Amino acid sequence: MLDLHFVRENLEKVRQALVNRNFPTESLEKFSELDAERRRVIAEADSLNAQRNRASKEIGELIKQGKREEAEEKKKQVAELKERQAELEQKRNEVESAMQALLASLPNIPSEDVPIGKDETANVEIRRWGEPRSFTFQPKDHVELGESLGILDLERASKIAGARFAILTGLGALLERALINFMLDVHTLEHGYTETLPPFIVNNRTLFGTGQLPKFEQDLFKLIDDRELYLIPTAEVPVTNYFANEILDAKDLPKYYTAYTPCFRSEAGSYGKDTRGLIRQHQFEKVELVKICLPEESEKEHEKLTQDAERILQLLGLPYRTVVLSTGDMGFSAMKTYDIEVWLPSQGIYREISSCSNCGDFQARRMNLRFRRAGGAKPEFPHTLNGSGLAVGRTWIAILENYQQEDGSVVIPEVLRKYMHGLERITRENAKCIGKSEK
Repeated sequence: MLDLHFVRENLEKVRQALVNRNFPTESLEKFSELDAERRRVIAEADSLNAQRNRASKEIGELIKQGKREEAEEKKKQVAELKERQAELEQKRNEVESAMQALLASLPNIPSEDVPIGKDETANVEIRRWGEPRSFTFQPKDHVELGESLGILDLERASKIAGARFAILTGLGALLERALINFMLDVHTLEHGYTETLPPFIVNNRTLFGTGQLPKFEQDLFKLIDDRELYLIPTAEVPVTNYFANEILDAKDLPKYYTAYTPCFRSEAGSYGKDTRGLIRQHQFEKVELVKICLPEESEKEHEKLTQDAERILQLLGLPYRTVVLSTGDMGFSAMKTYDIEVWLPSQGIYREISSCSNCGDFQARRMNLRFRRAGGAKPEFPHTLNGSGLAVGRTWIAILENYQQEDGSVVIPEVLRKYMHGLERITRENAKCIGKSEK
């Protein structure tokens, strides 16, 4: 959430930032009206308080002089002033609540180095890694590969749950699990993150803290009861909120966490987009990276977090590119975002596999997460960062498509083989990973 004083003192800067983000600016007019009303109410309340103080002194003098009737009349005036003050206090609370609600609806202010543009066409590529493979045959997409190998079943998933769900079986399921374990091992053993396993269900306060509520409720899966509980859209939500309403010690920052979770999204507004296969599912798995750090270190930590996510693709030998998102393509809570896009041969394009965002103090302010420097300094808001390290399903897709062979088999990247019982490739013959009970 934006700081009230910052918005008040930088109204035009905020207005331009909203324009750059393709966000309506009418709310700022309402903010100015509410702010003016708040100031008027405070001024009137201060004036009445001064009148009460003078009247109280006058009452004392009247009583000393024996002027009881005049003193009683003055007391009535004081009572009326007190009643009016109570009304003004209530009005002030209403106005301030309205201002906070308005601030909660505004997105973060982009960093000055973020490219300005209306959508993804203004995103700027900053680097590439790896060369897309040249095939001597027409590459298949992950759906055709997965179904022909017998490791992907979309039809039965649709029967069980509906569209945008999938069943992975045999080595398909093992490959998913291998990727999760591989990613967690790299991030904990090489990059210094602490593994954590958060709840997969959170309350509305938690979703407000990271910016999903109130604006994006239509994108969430809500439990049908009176407890205001939701399935998580990403591990960013519970993990970033670990220290909500707490004051941390500056010497304990930064904090690094990585978490594997399933993620649940309604994909509202995306109907008709990426309907084939695993690209855009209602349920998918992700290994998330979360950082909480000192404000002056967040730029450096953002670069490092992005490199940590890229390292997974490098170890897997998957070509990718990294782009910085434009103002019109960034998420609600982000001040700067890098998207990492992996090469998909079947589409002949790079597709997003991770978004790495620096949210500044935006989320920390919403969840009242603070830290204190040495010497009893005034509490400050830390910066929060998050990124996928990586989206597991899309990594699964990229492996099938980039490592496919002409005979329909898929070579397993060397770094994953120890997680897959030493297997070197997935074939039609071994794909079911048959156990003793099935022989």
